[in-house]
Amino acid sequence: MERVSNMARQEIIRRQKKAYQKAAKKTKGAILDTICQATGMSRDRAGRLLREKQNVKKEPVKRRGRKPQYHHPSIHRLLEKLWFLMDCACGKRLCAGLPGMIDALVRHGEIQAPEWTIQAVLRISPATADRLLAQTRRANTLMGRSATKPGSIRKKDIPIRLGSQWDDHRPGYIEMDLVAHCGETTAGEYVNTLDMTDIYSGWTETVAVLNKAQKHVFAAIQTVRARLPFDLLGLDSDNGSEFINDQMYRYCKKENLLFTRSRPHKKNDNCHVEQKNYSVVRKHIGYARYEGEKVVKLLNKYYAHLRLHTNFFMPSVKLVEKERIGARVYKRYDSPTTPYERLMVSPDISHKEKLALKTQFHLLNPVVLKRDMMELTDQILSLAIHRTRSGHGI
Repeated sequence: MERVSNMARQEIIRRQKKAYQKAAKKTKGAILDTICQATGMSRDRAGRLLREKQNVKKEPVKRRGRKPQYHHPSIHRLLEKLWFLMDCACGKRLCAGLPGMIDALVRHGEIQAPEWTIQAVLRISPATADRLLAQTRRANTLMGRSATKPGSIRKKDIPIRLGSQWDDHRPGYIEMDLVAHCGETTAGEYVNTLDMTDIYSGWTETVAVLNKAQKHVFAAIQTVRARLPFDLLGLDSDNGSEFINDQMYRYCKKENLLFTRSRPHKKNDNCHVEQKNYSVVRKHIGYARYEGEKVVKLLNKYYAHLRLHTNFFMPSVKLVEKERIGARVYKRYDSPTTPYERLMVSPDISHKEKLALKTQFHLLNPVVLKRDMMELTDQILSLAIHRTRSGHGI
């Protein structure tokens, strides 16, 4: 049999392909016999070539479901700006705080985005916000050291309170703790931050103190009490000697304040303030070591802005119910709400106090607050002391 060229084989296959694919089974067999005899190919190979589909230009696959609503760059830029202003909050807290934050920014002329962009951002769900910000989010894992020295004076006279035993239906009952800015070693004298958190509203106040001396901590507590927007009713602390002492005990007795303490080595007893130690203090100040009066003054300037930013613009959630079923614990939280909003709906806050809070809120510009905080951050970081556990500088 005369040898057939490859091009001739392709032409024969091309001419017979359409007829083969439409033919009945017996006709297909006859076509295969003819092609095999003419080209010398095996029946398997000839059949495989004849069954191949014609090269048809594929149409683009249509995407199923709704069209993307938030793909425009201006929406993502505005969302990212708001996210940074709100300390990189999660989607649920971010979306809950967007109306108040955007209202303040518009009021002070800090947003130049068109109205449709603002409305689109306000419609974003928490899950969508997390997805849009996924590439922008940067996780920071920070670690610290404990610096609590037990106090024994008056300890037996101060009752123990667990984390779930507060009357959290009204403002005024506060957990307090010290955050140590000691760096890698607790040796020597270093700056601390007094952190005080209201159980009902989450209202948080922070004051930097030169060291853990009783007189500095007591003065800081009085400073916080003077600027609280509600009456102080009770204090709860850990077992550190800066809190568990005769001066604090007598002060609470005199002022008719409920004074309680947690169990030793049980941080969950002070769960509200322990959470703020990270989200308010560590997240902003970090774990560097600071010493001296100059740093204390700078930190307190920073905290004067931070208290306004946190309490008026940063929503938080509260645990409403916890239930154990078998080996699993189910928790239910309320909707994310700012401390300011919780105080405004509290029946225990007077109309005069609410009016003062509302007036203060309308005067606040979150962009200016954030800008001033960033400027102070650079000054504070320049004073960080690098000391290893051996006590020698790096």
